[in-house]
Amino acid sequence: MATPRISACLPPDVDPTKAALAFGRRALPKLNEELQSPELLSQQRALMALCDLVHDPEKVYQAIALGFLDSLKTLLLHHDQTVRQKTTEVLSVMAFHSTGREGLIRSGVISALTGLLDDPVDICRKNTHQIFDMLAKLPEGAGSVLRAGLIPTLVLKLNTELDEIQELILDTLSNCLRVEVSEALAAGALTVLKEKLSHPSTAIRSKAAWVLLEISSHAEGKTAVCKEEVIPVLVSLLEHTEPEVQANSAGALMFAVVTPQGRSSAMGAEAVPPLLALVAEETSKARLNAIQTLTLLAELPEGRKTLLGHRGAFQRCLHDPSEAVQRAAEIAIAVIDWKP
Repeated sequence: MATPRISACLPPDVDPTKAALAFGRRALPKLNEELQSPELLSQQRALMALCDLVHDPEKVYQAIALGFLDSLKTLLLHHDQTVRQKTTEVLSVMAFHSTGREGLIRSGVISALTGLLDDPVDICRKNTHQIFDMLAKLPEGAGSVLRAGLIPTLVLKLNTELDEIQELILDTLSNCLRVEVSEALAAGALTVLKEKLSHPSTAIRSKAAWVLLEISSHAEGKTAVCKEEVIPVLVSLLEHTEPEVQANSAGALMFAVVTPQGRSSAMGAEAVPPLLALVAEETSKARLNAIQTLTLLAELPEGRKTLLGHRGAFQRCLHDPSEAVQRAAEIAIAVIDWKP
């Protein structure tokens, strides 16, 4: 989508080489004072220096102990775009360290960042979503995102954001929806994700399938996936040329066909042939998911009848290097051979 862009280039008077801070020649307490200064240039230069310093985990620990996060949270709503940009960059770098992630979660940074979701500067929004993504990798971070009520907003942003930001949103959603899916379903997530399965970007298609996998791991998610007729789209992606898309689509399908309605929908979408093709590919990342999905389909009389003619494909998997694949193949053969 074509949108006006605001340059991410820094003002010419914000020169990190003039700050004499980036290499530790001023103590962190002094930097914190400059962050709280009413002078714009002091704030900008302090943030530039801090961006360099927080690549060091020890400096991250010290900055949190000195109360930097309170100063940074205040600067998130600053009128100057450079201040907002560098503040989100500092927080994003901190979020890459375990100490930083824990500190950001405890300090309530997630709620403070919500005001930047509509920021006119692309890099500010990207940094914001990068932080959400990193924090949501921790269970307490995912819980904080859920408690902040961000899920409906994140779902809506998938319709309007830049592709690179959509990828970050999908990563965040995949971790949060592992915990709880009700808000996402109420916000129309399945309709949006179904559209993303046909997105021109392979990465977005793959990540959308992964989010659907997380949704389908919940009972209410399985029901909703069947109602929204997502299964036929997932079946079509089993023949995608990208292994990651195949694997994630097969995983989402595996969870969805646990229900009788899901199995019927998959059979109606002729899922068996592409799943068998994945089983035959020894290097396929989707192989295990495909075997487990076919095992569930074999519980239907028509599924068992179809798969009896392909028993050899599962027998070959009994010698697979992966013990998980071997075990899945044994179970599949037992289900296919079962007689009432």
